[in-house]
Amino acid sequence: MHAVGFRKAGPISAPDSLIDFETSVPEPGPHDLLVQIKAISVNPADTKVRANAMPPEGQTRIPGWDAAGIVVKAGSETSLFRPGDEVYFAGDISRPGTYADYTLVDERITGHKPKSLTWAQAASIPLTALTAWEGLFDRLKIAPKPAGASTPQPSEHPEALLVIGGAGGVGSIIIQLARALTDLTVIATASRPETAQWATRMGAQHVIDHHSSLVDQLSCLSVPAPRYVYSTNQTDKHLEAIAELIAPEGSLVLIDDPATLNVVPFKRKSVGIHWEFMFTRPLFHTADMRDQGRILNRVSEMLDNHELKPTDHLHMEGVTAENLRQAQEILESGKAIGKIVLTNS
Repeated sequence: MHAVGFRKAGPISAPDSLIDFETSVPEPGPHDLLVQIKAISVNPADTKVRANAMPPEGQTRIPGWDAAGIVVKAGSETSLFRPGDEVYFAGDISRPGTYADYTLVDERITGHKPKSLTWAQAASIPLTALTAWEGLFDRLKIAPKPAGASTPQPSEHPEALLVIGGAGGVGSIIIQLARALTDLTVIATASRPETAQWATRMGAQHVIDHHSSLVDQLSCLSVPAPRYVYSTNQTDKHLEAIAELIAPEGSLVLIDDPATLNVVPFKRKSVGIHWEFMFTRPLFHTADMRDQGRILNRVSEMLDNHELKPTDHLHMEGVTAENLRQAQEILESGKAIGKIVLTNS
């Protein structure tokens, strides 16, 4: 099968940063599904692994952890899917990824593809949806409305959520999930007219500029101090402002990798600090690992019911080294909007 990978960790500008190569189709283990990949999307995890994770000598590592495709073979202990099923997933960062014609994924972290979406649209969702859902509802402990419940009504005592990086892949889903499943007032940050417009389209009720004072801009809005802050990037840059603007006894969740994180300023407000890493469950085979499949199925239903929108923005045809280098360059520039998706030719 055709695949794209790297033999040496390094910058995307290196001529061999990503290469096309041929390899054998893998055989599924007991809990695995062998999936023919129809479309993938790129994520910051892809770029971080390519830049920092040196493969063993003589081996080529396949990155990529977002895909939609068709099950072609199921392992001996699988029970949730069968050949022919259309699925989508974010996978396990410790295993070979999705920059390929076929990949293996544990069925417990796999969801049924939304029926109303194209392959490319479906591939834009899994990693960001899991990250957004787990951050909001597992880490911040916000209670989502149950499936089938009516739209949340505004509360007499409204609370606010600040999303730092509202136009990125994760931010796009955080905004939508918060609007669909909670009565929180959602404030997003964006720095350009096109990203502010995107965040508004996703459902943010207020958009502020993260290149200007967050504290000053929030003080001009008729909203309470945010009880919840979800930071998707440059947390270290905004940490002092977050400590000042967050409500007492509030909670902060972050997903990026600051070089340092001084949490002492949060002590006087008794703020909870949480990390979200959606690969934790598959990496450690946690007891609740199957919840990722359940989350993806709930998100799939919400997409089919038009409660959520897909977040694909830039489409490329062909999962090739050339296209993926371009996609990763855009992602590393910090100027991507929504998700970059590639369809398998």
